[in-house]
Amino acid sequence: MTRFNQLLLASLLLSSVAMAQKSTKTAPKNWHLLDQKESGFYGISLEKAYSFLQTKKAKSKTVLVAVIDSGVDTLQEDLKDVLWHNPGEIPGNGIDDDKNGYVDDIYGWNFIGGKDGRNLKENSLEVSRVYHSLKKKYEGRQEEDIPQGDLAEYKMWKKAEKKINGDAETGIDPVILKRMTASLEKADSIIKAGMGKSEYTGTELDAYKTQNDAEKKARTSLLGLMKDNGFADRTNKEFLDEMNQYVAGEEAKMNAKNTMPKDLRGDIVKDDETNINDRDYGNRDVLANTPFHGTHCAGIIAASRKNGKGVDGVADNVRIMAIRAVPDGDEHDKDIANAIRYAVNNGAQIISMSFGKDFSPQKQWVDEAVKYAESKGVLLVHAAGNDSKDVDTEDNFPSPLSVDGKYRASNWITVGASGDPTNGGLMAYFSNYGKKEVDVFAPGMQIYSTVPGKSSYGNASGTSMACPVVAGLAALILEYYPTLSAKQIKYVIEKSSVQPDVKVTKPGTDETVNLSDISKTGGIVNAYEAVKLAATIKGERKVVKEVLPKPKMIKTKKG
Repeated sequence: MTRFNQLLLASLLLSSVAMAQKSTKTAPKNWHLLDQKESGFYGISLEKAYSFLQTKKAKSKTVLVAVIDSGVDTLQEDLKDVLWHNPGEIPGNGIDDDKNGYVDDIYGWNFIGGKDGRNLKENSLEVSRVYHSLKKKYEGRQEEDIPQGDLAEYKMWKKAEKKINGDAETGIDPVILKRMTASLEKADSIIKAGMGKSEYTGTELDAYKTQNDAEKKARTSLLGLMKDNGFADRTNKEFLDEMNQYVAGEEAKMNAKNTMPKDLRGDIVKDDETNINDRDYGNRDVLANTPFHGTHCAGIIAASRKNGKGVDGVADNVRIMAIRAVPDGDEHDKDIANAIRYAVNNGAQIISMSFGKDFSPQKQWVDEAVKYAESKGVLLVHAAGNDSKDVDTEDNFPSPLSVDGKYRASNWITVGASGDPTNGGLMAYFSNYGKKEVDVFAPGMQIYSTVPGKSSYGNASGTSMACPVVAGLAALILEYYPTLSAKQIKYVIEKSSVQPDVKVTKPGTDETVNLSDISKTGGIVNAYEAVKLAATIKGERKVVKEVLPKPKMIKTKKG
């Protein structure tokens, strides 16, 4: 599900909570990298970390980080120099030179594209797919009548049935939302006339001096939502376009109970989705038609720190492998499993995963891919989700716990989103949490990073932004301490997290708690403390070569 959809809903329902915590002080664009004691902002103390590494005269080794996401703009000025280039592939010759199963995969691979060049943009929700695909089999049946072998599937369907009915009954009425959108579009037309231009950013709107009451009301109604949903540096057109997409999504929820979702992915990708061994699908277009989210995440990890442009990423010696597997809607388990395997087989040492959903009908495929990554020493970093819910008791997939509950991956970090008093409070009001399932928090409110366009930048909020902060930190640790294993890096990040001596508001409530009540470590990641701790640990991994690994050949089998 897209960040905007989740955050707008949270904004509508929880704006009073967020606004009550806001400060008159404004955070700088790089607040998430700052040191709290030196600047007053609850960042990750990144420059102190680099200063420490300089005192150790440490040399870095290049680390390959895979970003499984919605797409990455390969021409963005702050990313083009840090992108992975497949060393075994000759660009554009139409041949699988390295014989890894994918033709012309120069920057990575797009698992939701067709061989004809088309790309999946919008997709249905997994809850709807589960509900309708199993409705005929289970509707009206009781649990005691279900064979043992079908019991897990039946329980998943009942959960989907309950959610479908709940969404249909309690979702925000699309009619009301359409009225709200119409009101915002009217306000937009007033502002455009006043400014004398058709496009403006939230920042420009904030600075605009209104000429009359109509403009004042229009400015107020637009500015609040644009700021709360990360559009301060994006345009009115982008905001209204995504608002309309959100309304369409709410309409889809209302229709989901009675309407089988279209097989949008199948129409484009044309693989055998029931066969995990059918991996010969997709295309090389890693930008495609939904690159905002992935481009933003990639910049948080590794935007060039050497070119004096735009923003600085967390890590300074990284290559980004772009893997597209997440549409505007819910991803498919097969694509995620194959994306993880692709990353591992082609040398990624860290995988950043800013996506999630409530249902995972082929979770065993993802579990097997996670175990494969674990066996190869690859660290997986995953966003906790943006539903203000306790993921100890409510599902958020993918997850480190196997579908049978018998195995927990040791190479997995789940990340919630923190903030700052200047942008809503130390706890991001939308973040999922969990004493057992959320390992750490990291900055995820109003994070400034790269966006599609040669020299474009903007803010976004979500656990989707907190996840690459941690992936970038993991990469930084591995750069300078290359013998540390994935398990050791996880230990370092968690053990070195900083526990603030303040109460926070539990997301979705008015209750104040300690961070230790809603996460395993009770801490916010800190780069300075992490590299200090890493320096004291004897590594378990063999020293990696400076040259990035050659892609591994895989076998494909069509069913």
